[in-house]
Amino acid sequence: MPTDRQADQIVIIDDMSQARGGATVLALLSARLLHGHGYKVVYVTGDQGENAELEKLGIEILATKGSRLLDQPALKSAMQGLYNKDIATLLRHFILARDTPNTVYHLHGWAQTLSPSVFAPLRKVAARTHIHCHDLFLACPNAVFFDFQKSEDCQRKPLGLSCLITNCDKRSYAQKIWRVGRQFMLRALFDQKKPWAAIAIIHPNMTAPLELSGYPRDRLVTIRNPASPYTSHRIKAEENHKFAFVGRLEPDKGVVDFLKAVQETGALAVVVGDGPLRAELEKGHPTAHFTGWTAPKDIGAAVDTCRALVMPSRFREPFGLVAVEASLSGLPIILSKNAFLAREMVENGLGYSCNTRNSADFAKTLAKVHNEDAERIRAISIHAYSGEAHLAQSEQEWADQLRSLYSTTLDRGVE
Repeated sequence: MPTDRQADQIVIIDDMSQARGGATVLALLSARLLHGHGYKVVYVTGDQGENAELEKLGIEILATKGSRLLDQPALKSAMQGLYNKDIATLLRHFILARDTPNTVYHLHGWAQTLSPSVFAPLRKVAARTHIHCHDLFLACPNAVFFDFQKSEDCQRKPLGLSCLITNCDKRSYAQKIWRVGRQFMLRALFDQKKPWAAIAIIHPNMTAPLELSGYPRDRLVTIRNPASPYTSHRIKAEENHKFAFVGRLEPDKGVVDFLKAVQETGALAVVVGDGPLRAELEKGHPTAHFTGWTAPKDIGAAVDTCRALVMPSRFREPFGLVAVEASLSGLPIILSKNAFLAREMVENGLGYSCNTRNSADFAKTLAKVHNEDAERIRAISIHAYSGEAHLAQSEQEWADQLRSLYSTTLDRGVE
């Protein structure tokens, strides 16, 4: 819990003010929770800054009025992605005019709109600046240590010679070169010789790849994501036979592999989410139920008739919130063996892991779960629903950990 020195102002920085991805969801949640604890919160964002919920709470929003790189013309996107002058100027002016010795800065997402330039003004307040590592963009040019051209995990040292000459990008080698340029800009501005307060990682397994990229171990602090069950009741998985997928419908999330494996098993699928592949997948899998975009409060009803949730991401998921939320609802989990949660979930008796990029192995695992003894599935379900594995924390526990981190930072008194 917080100690003597308290923050008098918390500046939360993120690409977006609308929840379009996990980092923004958590950035917004932290703003609400910290405001609820009585802190003065300022939310700095790279989009239009339109968030009615924050405005209703009286949380100040400062916005560059920009847009996502993917929504900009190619040349402008390339330039903005390397160095966004607007966010650098906004933060520089804020720090000059409104910084205090007890102001804490917390950066969440920066790669969609803000760019590495966000670190330039924060260097002046590095000792009070926390960077939340929701992915591995701090380490790897494509953020996931994955060779998209070969569909295999990457073990190369980021920005080493082997990395530089390898075309691993999902689009093109030209895009890889641009990403490399951005990474060099990041390393120059996010200089580890500065006394940055902390890099918050969402799973301990993020430590190795970050260390490989030159981030000191003693700067890494594990703060597991908050998670809540989809349902207030235990889903009686032992009575069900469908498999659930929850997430964006795009190739990287493994939804194509999932539907193929379910089809080979002869089971039924429930697909919760939307994305560019939806129309094609609905046409190719008429027996699967596609819910489209589903509000978080309604996901429980969508998966209530399922036997297990499957998280088949093709690259390493740093956390996998959907897996934890489904587990807390009583669903056994089947996940890619390269997911950071895989070992913990299997060792805690919460589910199964397999090579989801291998169609035979994937289908075999689904068949095993589909045909598993009902009492075995029931035992997994009851254990998962109990939350005894503690793979995540409650929202208030998460907020308390953030507050404790801020107090520790301020107690150091280093500028």
